[in-house]
Amino acid sequence: MSHLLRTSRVFAWFLLTGLSVAIIITSAFYLYLRPGLPPVHQLLDVKLQTPLRVYSADNRLIAEFGEKRRAPITIEQIPTIQLQAFLAAEDARFHDHFGVDIKGLTRAAIELVSTGSIQSGGSTITMQVAKNYFLSRDRTFIRKFNEILLALQIERELEKDKILELYLNKIYLGNRAYGIAAAAQVYYDKPVNELTLAQMAMLAGLPKAPSAYNPLANPERALIRRNWILGRMRDLGYITQEDWSEATKAPLTATYNMREAEVDADYVAEMARTEMVRRFGEAAYNDGYSVTLTVDGTKQQAATEALRTGLENYDRRHGFRGPIGQFDVAGMSTAELSNQLLNYPRVEGLIPAVITSVNDDEGAARVHTRHLGPGKMDFETMTWAKRYRTENLTGPAPEKPSDVVNVGDVVYVKVTQLPQIQEQTPETDGNEPRLELRVALSQAPRVEGAVISLSAKTGAIEALAGGYSFSQSKYNRATQANRQPGSTFKPFLYLSALENGRTPATIYNDAPIVFEDSELEGAWRPQNSSGQFYGPTTLREGLYRSRNLVSIRLLRDLGIRQTLNYLDQLKIPTANMPANLSLSLGAGQLTPMELARGFAVIANGGYDVEPYLIKTIQEPDGTVVYEAPETELCDSDCEQQLTDNASEGPLTASNSDTPETDGILLPASAQQSAEKRVMKRLADERSVYIMHTILQDVVRRGTGRRALALNRQDLAGKTGTTNEQKDTWFAGFNHDVATTVWVGFDQPAPLGRREFGASTALPIWVDYMKTAMQGAPESTMARPNGIVNIRINPRTGERARPGEDGTFEIFKEEDAPAPLPQDTNGNGSGANDSDSLPGQIF
Repeated sequence: MSHLLRTSRVFAWFLLTGLSVAIIITSAFYLYLRPGLPPVHQLLDVKLQTPLRVYSADNRLIAEFGEKRRAPITIEQIPTIQLQAFLAAEDARFHDHFGVDIKGLTRAAIELVSTGSIQSGGSTITMQVAKNYFLSRDRTFIRKFNEILLALQIERELEKDKILELYLNKIYLGNRAYGIAAAAQVYYDKPVNELTLAQMAMLAGLPKAPSAYNPLANPERALIRRNWILGRMRDLGYITQEDWSEATKAPLTATYNMREAEVDADYVAEMARTEMVRRFGEAAYNDGYSVTLTVDGTKQQAATEALRTGLENYDRRHGFRGPIGQFDVAGMSTAELSNQLLNYPRVEGLIPAVITSVNDDEGAARVHTRHLGPGKMDFETMTWAKRYRTENLTGPAPEKPSDVVNVGDVVYVKVTQLPQIQEQTPETDGNEPRLELRVALSQAPRVEGAVISLSAKTGAIEALAGGYSFSQSKYNRATQANRQPGSTFKPFLYLSALENGRTPATIYNDAPIVFEDSELEGAWRPQNSSGQFYGPTTLREGLYRSRNLVSIRLLRDLGIRQTLNYLDQLKIPTANMPANLSLSLGAGQLTPMELARGFAVIANGGYDVEPYLIKTIQEPDGTVVYEAPETELCDSDCEQQLTDNASEGPLTASNSDTPETDGILLPASAQQSAEKRVMKRLADERSVYIMHTILQDVVRRGTGRRALALNRQDLAGKTGTTNEQKDTWFAGFNHDVATTVWVGFDQPAPLGRREFGASTALPIWVDYMKTAMQGAPESTMARPNGIVNIRINPRTGERARPGEDGTFEIFKEEDAPAPLPQDTNGNGSGANDSDSLPGQIF
């Protein structure tokens, strides 16, 4: 008995000593680690890494940027049964423990002692919150001890529901899905509250091993894990036996669902991304900002499609350049053909396909397309494919499929009919005949282009396309391509003339001229695009018929320096403008955006315009952190308003350049902005009104007549074509919208001697405006005071005499032709015009 007592005392001493040592060690760890633990209240301030989402003005998704898909939700938005599924899978005693599960920790400790590493973890949901938000994922004792301390602290300061909400918004569930809401979208394309019990259990099984139990990668293991969770839910009383029986029999229904962009606007999306990075740095990708742009989804889609169609049409006119590749298809299986085609990228709507057979008698070729498999290409889709030789020359028209393609050729095609089951009829006798895949021959254009459409009165970008394919080239030609504007520059020259005493009836001679100028590298003999000369011509006709010699004489008359100063007044960049007479023909350089902005100034009646893209920026909770300032058109006291406006201070979060955005020209919304934009008048409204009428004549009877297809009376614009047809343009507008289109090669090269702005750019403009202006009322600039109508002789620009052929012209009152002398039988013309006409002609 005494021996037993002594043994018990020894054991008790050992136990007390061990407990004391454990308490001392634990206390030491606590005292050592506690100062480095973050405060729990930071959990409530943590911004979950949520992607940047970009939307159109009509709330259609344009793009999403960021590695993590997440859509944070509150605990109230998650069904109770879904919460119970996670508790059954991860922490059944969640509502009973104080943040630490002693049984789980004991099991983890035994594993650590026996194996040297922790295998199962023993973590509660609270400990996982501590780890996911604050700690690394290293499997070490120190990290586990920190995790325990933080869990105890979290439980003391936060309610259970808040802890569970933090957990369900943070956990990784595979396929870049973070949080329960994102996972429901990725795997089932549903909100959380629409999932079935089986689907809820499937998601609850993912945190343990998002790859091993993933229903897409490992469906068999995922099914086992799902059914085990359903069994746990039944045993814990969360669901009935009947619920368990039905759910365990449910098939796997998970598929990969990534929310697709609803608007094809990659260039616009990239502009928005760049601007957000400029404002917020790398936080732009992770802080869950929602950016609403000024672009209209329908107009943007129309701009993208119009540009692609126009570039494809140009490309077809110049012939087929041949296959993009070639390989031996003999003996290759369907899978081998598909695998070989993976070497050829898809380009927007163009799909690579290999020719597997050619049958001239049938008038078709058989193809195997990437992803879609075998199909048929009829000869009718190849008749355009004359062989390309030069930009001015093609081969003869093909007469049969073998004139165009050979077996083994890899070509681009467009799908014209997807394979499908035909509707059953009595004649099919119960069979289900299948319609085969049909495709049309195509090719990826080498030519490029840009479309920019601005709200004339505000500068808001309503649509923008910077090239044929963003996947092929990230180069945004709308904002980055400095090109010669050609004759689309002329309206600014003529507007300068109207501001300096000239009128639409002023006469200049359209006749040959030769300049000897060292700056022009010798003799310069400009001519009209037609190669002809038409003699004395009014400024109105000179502009709407785009007469080059009239423009040259006009610039010489106005003065090059004075004209450049006027361009500065209009805020048209002059850094790349020549200081010689070639300026009159658009020999300087502007980006399509800069030209579009200039035409917006004309369109809105002469007010300044600053193009901008971002309408609002919101944080995940809906807080608006930026809103585009209201635009105010100003006629008087503008400088004072600008001063008052500047004192309001910026609304943007940041405006510092980053290495990614340094040197990139961004729209006005990337700059510091106050409560409103004060847009002052840059040009006299009467001069601008007269310019409207002249540019309307471009559409009605000049080089822009194709725009008449829109059946509107409010359209105006100007075509443009540079030397050797290297750049072609059309810039058109009404009083509300200004849209500019450019077409050319990235490396300037001739488009072909039969290609002009009217044949390349204008059709794209018409296709876009057909959609952009659908249902919009006609909008023309109101006639300002101080304008008079006078009947003139178009050959002299003077007032028409009684009985003389004449036409009505509009003038500013002070610039109107002098009244006829009292003696209308004489030959006098106006008192102050006797010396000016010869000078204007010669």
